[in-house]
Amino acid sequence: MLRETYDRYLRGLVRRARHFGKTRFCLFGAAALTAVLALSVFSFMNFVRSPFGNGSNVRVLDFPPGSTTKSIAADLERSRIISNGFMFSLYARIQGADARVKAGTYRFSDAMPPSEILRKLVAGEVYEIRFSVPEGYSIYQIAELLDRRGIFRKESFLRACFSRPLLDELGIRSQSVEGHLYPSTYTIRRGAVEADLIREMAHRFQEAYHVRFAEKADRAGLTQLKVLTLASMIEKEAVVPEERPLIASVFFNRLKLGMPLQSDPTAIYGMRAFGGGISKDDILRDTPYNTYRIKGLPPGPIGNPGDAAIEAVLSPARTKYLYFVARKDGTHHFSETLEEHNLAVQRYLRTPETGNSSNPAPMTRAGKPNAASGK
Repeated sequence: MLRETYDRYLRGLVRRARHFGKTRFCLFGAAALTAVLALSVFSFMNFVRSPFGNGSNVRVLDFPPGSTTKSIAADLERSRIISNGFMFSLYARIQGADARVKAGTYRFSDAMPPSEILRKLVAGEVYEIRFSVPEGYSIYQIAELLDRRGIFRKESFLRACFSRPLLDELGIRSQSVEGHLYPSTYTIRRGAVEADLIREMAHRFQEAYHVRFAEKADRAGLTQLKVLTLASMIEKEAVVPEERPLIASVFFNRLKLGMPLQSDPTAIYGMRAFGGGISKDDILRDTPYNTYRIKGLPPGPIGNPGDAAIEAVLSPARTKYLYFVARKDGTHHFSETLEEHNLAVQRYLRTPETGNSSNPAPMTRAGKPNAASGK
């Protein structure tokens, strides 16, 4: 009897031990699973919030229409922008961004966390270049600016500016797009070609011109070509905005009297940028644009004028001025007579130390100051 009681006691101990072992194993397994899950969540959140590198790796990647988040993630991992393509795809799925990422060309850095990368893809913040065209810049200056920025080659942009098919498409009868490129800031997306930029600039100009100036020009009996040509010269000559209408009056007064316009910037158009001074050789150079050598207006604009210069052509000051000469501060002295103009040239263009002209530009072939601008 005693033995039976003892055996039952032992069997009970064994059953309790086995039950305890199973419970302990279950508790251990649950704890381990919880730890693994916590570690996974931590790793995932760390991946989402932390950049892969320090910014030394910058890539421009193109994702064509129809690209999936899986293929995008693979490209990002292959380019070493992110560390794990699978986790990026999972993150996009969790965020419900699978169908919201936008095709296009993007610029990424390995210093960007995946959360920022996905945000850009969903927002469609494609890679683009901002490019500003200053008022008065000629197509040659614009071409040099584009070349320096590494956007387009100078030669290829100028070829597009003179492309007859493109000019016909834009309805421009001149030999180039000079004067029809609106000074403004433009967004150039990767893959754009020179003609794309020219089209946008020309369309923006036409829109602004027809809204603001076309009717007024018609009332004044001025063609668009004449308006743009005069405005481009005024833009180059004027330093102080308030003087644009005065300079316009000088040109109109000279045209009315049949006098040569003798505008310095026209003498070097297509040769170099106008910096405020020209030489006697420039004045004597035979070009279709040199108003020291031709009568009347040049055959077309010498730059791309802004709105204020165009407005000066359409609303010139009423004066009898026929001459102007630059002062040292960038403003001009305006004169009605040659005698007054010569005195102004002596005053503003002669150096006190030597008594010589600091700029030989305002000289006719007869050797007397007789330029409209006197620069």
